[in-house]
Amino acid sequence: MVKTTADVKILCFDIGGSHIKATILNSAGKLQAEYKKVVTPQPANPVNMLAAIKTLATGFPGYDKISAGFPGYVRDGVVKTAPNLDSASWAGVNLSKKLEEILGKPARVVNDADLQGLGVVSQKGLEMVITLGTGFGTALLMDGVLLPHLELAHHPFTKNKTYDDYLGEKAFEKEGKDKWNERVKKVLVVLKTVFNYDRLYISGGNAQKLNFKVDKNIIVDSNQDGIKGGARLWD
Repeated sequence: MVKTTADVKILCFDIGGSHIKATILNSAGKLQAEYKKVVTPQPANPVNMLAAIKTLATGFPGYDKISAGFPGYVRDGVVKTAPNLDSASWAGVNLSKKLEEILGKPARVVNDADLQGLGVVSQKGLEMVITLGTGFGTALLMDGVLLPHLELAHHPFTKNKTYDDYLGEKAFEKEGKDKWNERVKKVLVVLKTVFNYDRLYISGGNAQKLNFKVDKNIIVDSNQDGIKGGARLWD
């Protein structure tokens, strides 16, 4: 029997610097299975990561397509950079093709913040997504359509610190929660001025550690909301 669009099941991965998470989505982005996760292997090179992904996938039978969000610059499914993983080993890796080879289904891969954006935005106006986790991720969408990805994380924010250095997990651990929150406030002022977005979404593992009131057009979301973007990759 030929499956209808509504019957299609998508195995979606959220690949991060600390964990790899996965679930099954239907074509509307609704969860069809509980989340499962494994610790990101070290070193986080392609061989180790693909082995971990394959192991994680065994807990999800009966899927038709694969989506993945990856923490680095990805173009047409090919990884260009992966600064919070074993970066040099990832340059030029066609991750979409690798996933198809090990899991036997068609696959699409985008930057992890782009995947988050597809999952959470209202699809109205200029919307920005930032992720606060191992590193600092960003995505821009206009009326729900992804704009070309910018690795803003590696742009200098201070004389000697990039956004990644300034707000990443290492900065949180070194500076502590209060000082890190003050840094987030400074970054939000800059983003508001530079992008003049209609809405900003804050996600990632450290998003729930914010201790101040945000503007009315800023929404704090969870990673679990963002992974739903895996369905929209196939629209």
